[in-house]
Amino acid sequence: SIPFFCDHGFEKMRTSSIIIAALLVSFVAAEVYFSENFEEGWEKRWVESNVKKSEGTAGNWKWTAGKVTGDADNKGIQTGKDASFYQLSAKFDEFSSKGKDLVIQFSVKFENPIECGGGYIKVMPAGLDQSKFEGESPYNIMFGPDVCGFTKRVHVIFNYKGTNHLIKKTIAPVTDSFTHVYTLIVKADQTYTVLIDNNKVEGGSLLEDWDFLPAKEIKDPKVSKPADWVDDKQIPDPTAVKPDGWDSIPELIVDPEASKPEDWDDELDGEWEAPLIANPEYQGEWEAPLIDNPAYKGEWVHPLIPNPDYKEDSSIGSYESNAFVGIEVWQVKSGSIFDNFLITDSVEAASEAAKAVAQVREGEKQAEEEVKAAEAAEAARLAAVENDATADEEEVHVHDHDEL
Repeated sequence: SIPFFCDHGFEKMRTSSIIIAALLVSFVAAEVYFSENFEEGWEKRWVESNVKKSEGTAGNWKWTAGKVTGDADNKGIQTGKDASFYQLSAKFDEFSSKGKDLVIQFSVKFENPIECGGGYIKVMPAGLDQSKFEGESPYNIMFGPDVCGFTKRVHVIFNYKGTNHLIKKTIAPVTDSFTHVYTLIVKADQTYTVLIDNNKVEGGSLLEDWDFLPAKEIKDPKVSKPADWVDDKQIPDPTAVKPDGWDSIPELIVDPEASKPEDWDDELDGEWEAPLIANPEYQGEWEAPLIDNPAYKGEWVHPLIPNPDYKEDSSIGSYESNAFVGIEVWQVKSGSIFDNFLITDSVEAASEAAKAVAQVREGEKQAEEEVKAAEAAEAARLAAVENDATADEEEVHVHDHDEL
């Protein structure tokens, strides 16, 4: 379908890529490792994997701004086939993030309800065969939204010593039909921040919010609870005596309100017996009441010792080799538009770039309002036509009746 777009008040969004580029240049100290706004010729910079093509499950990419947009020239790449895999990667000059801040940022727009699928990206080390890029390809960081039914989260996954570690917190993504910017900031001091549309949604310590390392302390294997340790807070009262007649109270008794039915026949039905009911005076098996245990020593706490397997590692969250960025997702419902990729060491540059993308989102919202208004006007026009047609039919019917 032809994209619907409005241009009043949003002309500068047509050159959003130029704005973002200018912003990045203005931060002279910023190191921009990768930037992609999917302008014309983007296909030369990205390589599609062949892994799923042979299986017939590979999706196709569209270069588009979407159906409802504030700027038809501000295009991204859109997943174009339902129930498909999307495996696309781009190479950049290899760099190390050791001892540096790292910012990974991109935008995604779920133009169609995604239902079940990924909207995340991956940053990978050198050595990737782009034609064979797939789910098992090693990566350093995976970041972005993932939705499947009621399960909705923003993935933040780091690879550490060959194992992919998921964040222990749940971060909710935004799943409406507008463009949203996802930002991951990994600081050299091993703290992190996740932002959506420049708003912080999570943050903290890498060492606390992921299980990269074993526990600092472990239970002392040489120590066990003493055999005479008393950890029962209460005990049965040894001086208590069961009341006389306690055991003579039956659990069930004959229902005193029951009576023999009038139509009961002893010869045919047998001798009538009143039904049994629970005895309200029955108290169950007697147990001595509990009292505080005078020998109670409290809960025994297993002493801890330093874990010999624990070793601090200042390299967690940083990588010697970063050389590729890729999209590697499965989507039940296609229509997601990826755009505005940025990998840098500058939080400020990323923030300014995200602000520029916010103008795109506002344009989409205005365009959507215009679409709704146009649809409402068209519905009203059709209703008026239908009403006029009905009135004409009624007038013809009356005229025919008068002639008769």
